[in-house]
Amino acid sequence: MGSDVQSQNVRRVLIDGIGVGIASAAAPYLPVFLTRLGADNFAIGLLTSMPALAGLIFAVPLGQFLARQRNIVPWYSLSRFLVVLCYTLTGLVPFFVTDYAVLMILLIWALATIPQTIVNVGFTVVMAGVAGPEGRFYLMSRRWSSLGITSAIVVAVAGIVLDRIVFPLNFQIVFIALSMGGLLSLYFSRRIELPPQPAPPQTAEPSRLARLYGWQRAMRQHPKFVETVSSQFIYRFGLAFAIPLFPLYYVRELNATDEQIGFIATVGGAVLLGAYFFWARVTKKRGIRFALLTTTAALAFYPIIMAFTQQIEIVIALAGLAGIFAAGIDLVLFDMVVSSYPQDQAATFVGIQQTTVYLATFIAPLVATTLATNIGIPQALIVAGAIRLVGFAAFVLFGRA
Repeated sequence: MGSDVQSQNVRRVLIDGIGVGIASAAAPYLPVFLTRLGADNFAIGLLTSMPALAGLIFAVPLGQFLARQRNIVPWYSLSRFLVVLCYTLTGLVPFFVTDYAVLMILLIWALATIPQTIVNVGFTVVMAGVAGPEGRFYLMSRRWSSLGITSAIVVAVAGIVLDRIVFPLNFQIVFIALSMGGLLSLYFSRRIELPPQPAPPQTAEPSRLARLYGWQRAMRQHPKFVETVSSQFIYRFGLAFAIPLFPLYYVRELNATDEQIGFIATVGGAVLLGAYFFWARVTKKRGIRFALLTTTAALAFYPIIMAFTQQIEIVIALAGLAGIFAAGIDLVLFDMVVSSYPQDQAATFVGIQQTTVYLATFIAPLVATTLATNIGIPQALIVAGAIRLVGFAAFVLFGRA
């Protein structure tokens, strides 16, 4: 791939990121919209957990399907557009349906999990093909920065708009308008040029049972990996546990306006831009273990403190602090997993680790919202913090190496 083509590809990836940033600014408002439409706690948990269930079911077969395609770019690009299009469909639902609007929107996003899984699988392949082995950090740091800045600005503007138009028309206009970012993403991402993928070797695919036996053998041979993934599973369960509870807490406990909720999301996302670089320097100077224990301990107390907070200004400040520590967790957990298995068996161990992530992010939101219905949202947030503290204790116990 020539340097001219590669430089054009980098430009297309960065503009695609801006389009995705515009469209993804609608994401923080989707559970808020459903809550204001009258969705119960379990429905919000279902919205959060459906992508993980789709990953468990479809990631492997869709990955095999994409591996057989000579050009993966059209599948990646169109799938991204279909996911974004769901915001348009969400905005249109109240025009045609009133009594079953929540159910229809959940159905739309259930169907969206299939193209979203294609995007998740295809993203790594496309970005690696564009960047090459030497340019991954350059490309991804700039893509995430442009995406993050765009999303942070648009989320704040959307919150202001939402507070100035009557419900539900405000959400309908915002969702339909922001989904136009998908057109920008589609136009530039479909023009990415990659060399044809080599055809995969014609080997018989192992059965699900055979794959499980292989995973079992691998885990017996590498106890460090088992300890690492077990600790991460507990902590990720606590992370996912709180995800559907926060928008419920903002709307039902704090009675926050949409503008205030938008500002919370903006602050939480904006701090990530500098926090990744901060934690990269911290880990280099103080080591992975210091960063691991600092970030996991701090973020464990976040939902607990939130449960006792009634002032929006303090909630916004907490969101900013949580964003700083969340960036560190992203970095150290990735490094821990990669360093815990032999690199010549990466595909097997990544498959095991990704399955545990899907399980945690599927089960935890459903348990959290069910518990919140029975004991209250603040109390469920405290449980989320307690689970994270258990995960932190596991890191202290198993993370000495």
